[in-house]
Amino acid sequence: MIDITSSKSSHPLAAYIERLKTGEALLKDSKENVLDVVGILKSYGIVLEAYYKNLIYISEHQFLVIFPFFKYFNGDVSLKKLLKHWWGDRINYEYAEYCMKGMLWHGGGALDKYLDSPEFMAYSQAAIKARFKQNPLMLGLNQLFPDYLPEQVRQQVYYSALGQFWRVMSEMFLNLSDLFDKGEIQSIPQVVDHIKNGLVAAASLPINYAVKLDGCSYDIIPASAGITFLADTAVPYVEAIFFRGTPFSGTVSYNAQAHQIPPDLTRFDYGALYADPLPVGGSGIPPTLLMQDMRHYLPDYIHDLYRDRSRRGEDDLRVQICISFQKSMFCVTTAAILGLMPYPLDSQDPADQKANQVYLEGWMDRLVTSQLIEANS
Repeated sequence: MIDITSSKSSHPLAAYIERLKTGEALLKDSKENVLDVVGILKSYGIVLEAYYKNLIYISEHQFLVIFPFFKYFNGDVSLKKLLKHWWGDRINYEYAEYCMKGMLWHGGGALDKYLDSPEFMAYSQAAIKARFKQNPLMLGLNQLFPDYLPEQVRQQVYYSALGQFWRVMSEMFLNLSDLFDKGEIQSIPQVVDHIKNGLVAAASLPINYAVKLDGCSYDIIPASAGITFLADTAVPYVEAIFFRGTPFSGTVSYNAQAHQIPPDLTRFDYGALYADPLPVGGSGIPPTLLMQDMRHYLPDYIHDLYRDRSRRGEDDLRVQICISFQKSMFCVTTAAILGLMPYPLDSQDPADQKANQVYLEGWMDRLVTSQLIEANS
């Protein structure tokens, strides 16, 4: 466990700031942590591949479908698949939608601003009219309630944007696993470098979105909007899912008089970096769906690690997966922090060093109440 009193700085997480300054990660380097992180990210990468394909399918083929009964089937509807769906023998795509709605709710980045622009309204209205040109009832509804259908289009935009973001991350995590299998990844700093380099390489990747209706393509996010991967999807995703999150129904009271939910969304700390792994597996906890999905794709070496580490065997599996997943997300957060540093870490300019210190302290302020110390125990 890191001695958080070892640094001269007065910040409660000063030792972690010093670690970042020297190019280390928020998660300490150890063989067990490498197995934890790489193994869970391989499983996560497989699950993300399924998630992103479904999100993109919904955005492209379920555009303004009022009752999308078969949106999780990716266009392949059969009795056998329907029975498996009802039985629960499937990927839990509901978790992907939970993340999408979290991003939509919290917003952030140029994408959020674009969705409130006149340009977006013009594009969305053109697509709405094309979608319902044979449906006077819906066109009339659009006239009576002009904000309703554009809000549904905004949700479709986040289906597409999150799908495009996860497509990059899925490939990145699966490549990480391949490099580990080849012996090219052997430490936590190498894991972080792989993720950071992937984020930087994809930073300017455009996020565009168009739908085809009756053989014609209608732009929703055109290239001219200038929406990009890192600033407008990756950073808002980290903010919405890693940090803020949403209160889990049944665990806190939504009654304003109970004061259990902060009135200011910026004070939310329900994200992945703060979650207590023990409740994972409980009914109504959205991450349970993700843990359930990942358990099907665990590499043998991480399964063996769990058996050695826990005395509860398979009964403790979801909790162990959550612990590993949280460790991996601290690595992803490290990559994001280092990738967004205002100045190079090796800069000798005192002004640069001060700016970097302020920048890192700002991140650490957010992590004081997180599971960071527990993850390093």
